[in-house]
Amino acid sequence: MQRSVIRGLGYYVPDNVVTNDDLSKLMTTSDEWITERTGIKERRHRKNRCDAEETTAYLGFKAAEKAIKNAGLEAKDIDYIIFATLSPDYYFPGCGVLLQEMLGCNTIGALDIRNQCSGFVYAMSVADAFIKANVYKNILVVGQKYTLLD
Repeated sequence: MQRSVIRGLGYYVPDNVVTNDDLSKLMTTSDEWITERTGIKERRHRKNRCDAEETTAYLGFKAAEKAIKNAGLEAKDIDYIIFATLSPDYYFPGCGVLLQEMLGCNTIGALDIRNQCSGFVYAMSVADAFIKANVYKNILVVGQKYTLLD
């Protein structure tokens, strides 16, 4: 039986930094309150929902490029894509198909998993099952969501 391993990791976040002080201008909260409960001082958000560049699929693509490189692979080595998100760009086509096109992997399968916060865990589980069953060898698993403040 084949064994699954994580061969490469990658991440990408938008440039737009939102601090706790920024949030306190939009809602009743404070930097101290958020930091005390979460330890979080800042986060990255898309600038606006109409930003054609920073789509969920694009953010996933930028992370995927790094993961593929860190794995010592090329996009053509990917056999299958599993894209976990709770914020797809469209209901159809899914982000996995959009990522497939961005990577130039048009002949492989792509699956979207929309299982909210646990989606990435499910995506890893599905990838593991495919590898153990010798269905695919190199599966790209992407977990991506975006948040907005507008």
